[in-house]
Amino acid sequence: MDEETRRNWEIIALPPGAEWSGRARYAAAMYFCQRGEMAPDVLEIYRICSRLDAEDPVSVLKRWKLGEEWILRLNAFRGGSG
Repeated sequence: MDEETRRNWEIIALPPGAEWSGRARYAAAMYFCQRGEMAPDVLEIYRICSRLDAEDPVSVLKRWKLGEEWILRLNAFRGGSG
């Protein structure tokens, strides 16, 4: 994995709550979507959550039953199954 991709994984895995984390996660989501690694409907959830730093986009994806493949990839990066 190249450095840019690794950095975007780190950013998109930021926990909710930190100031500007929603916008940072959205920027990383755009990176993955442009590479064809994230579906546009998943990107839209990250966009909606981008101004809500405390909102976890993964929780929203689970509630709306979207992005199952993406959630699995993100959990694999995080090293967990949450």
